[in-house]
Amino acid sequence: MWSGAPSRCLSMTRLVIRMQCLSGTGSLRVGGEFLAKHYHEHTIYIPTPTWGNHPKIFTLAGLTARTYRYYDPATRGLDFNGLVEDLSSAPLGSIVLLHACAHNPTGVDPTVDQWEKIRQLMRSKSLLPFFDSAYQGFASGSLDKDAQPVRMFVADGGELLMAQSYAKNMGLYGERVGALSIVCGSADVAVRVESQLKLVIRPMYSSPPLHGPSVVATILRDSEMFNEWTVELKAMADRIISMRQQLFDALKSRGTPGDWSHIIKQIGMFTFTGLNSEQVAFMRQEYHIYMTSDGRISMAGLNMKNLPHLADAIHAAVTKLK
Repeated sequence: MWSGAPSRCLSMTRLVIRMQCLSGTGSLRVGGEFLAKHYHEHTIYIPTPTWGNHPKIFTLAGLTARTYRYYDPATRGLDFNGLVEDLSSAPLGSIVLLHACAHNPTGVDPTVDQWEKIRQLMRSKSLLPFFDSAYQGFASGSLDKDAQPVRMFVADGGELLMAQSYAKNMGLYGERVGALSIVCGSADVAVRVESQLKLVIRPMYSSPPLHGPSVVATILRDSEMFNEWTVELKAMADRIISMRQQLFDALKSRGTPGDWSHIIKQIGMFTFTGLNSEQVAFMRQEYHIYMTSDGRISMAGLNMKNLPHLADAIHAAVTKLK
């Protein structure tokens, strides 16, 4: 789903190695252990903040995790200058973890122009991209649009790794369906990479499950089912986008202090509200609304019934605890 048009996929067949793994987490872990054993650099740069499991996955895989700036609390948007500065100072050949779309937990993604600058910078320093794609289709509602950042790197002919999860976009959370793809520089390298990946996987979990992946394969191979799935996926993404707009409108109508435009600028399932830990605790105590202490909320959990209550709680928290 990420590599582009069929003709492009066919031309890359001998250069791409794909291994079925245990969802996104398993794909990241297999990729991390492979790199720790066979890549010349053992440092991976991860965005701050990022999904809480990322540092543990790569550290236990044998890599050294360092961070690069990503989120700017002041603007509640991307700290692009900080990102560029940190990656520019990374040692040549370092590994860089990139969220393919719908960044977790911030909901902040680079623009296409920013992605292009990131790509140019990384290729100029021989930094190895390792994409984590857990939410393809949930950012914009389009599988192709959400895959654009990855395809920009694929198109330049360089090497990369890609961890793909089908847990969210196919509703198969308990089936642990995922894949690790590695784009290699040559067919010879691809053959050797495949053999070493098998050696990583064999003592880890030996073989992946069958039922969930069979569901995915059936949908992807059947054009009617695939089209039905993409329509349903877009409907889910559109609903999340609608909830963002309605929450923004609700806060605006209440006259809630501050600029809340970041709610509609951020994308995907999650939003970094900008609420501090004290305000989060207030909402939990007074309104029985629960979120992580950093103010992250799941937009997918909102609906017409509970959204007004959330807006009331945010308004009260911001008004009373500035």
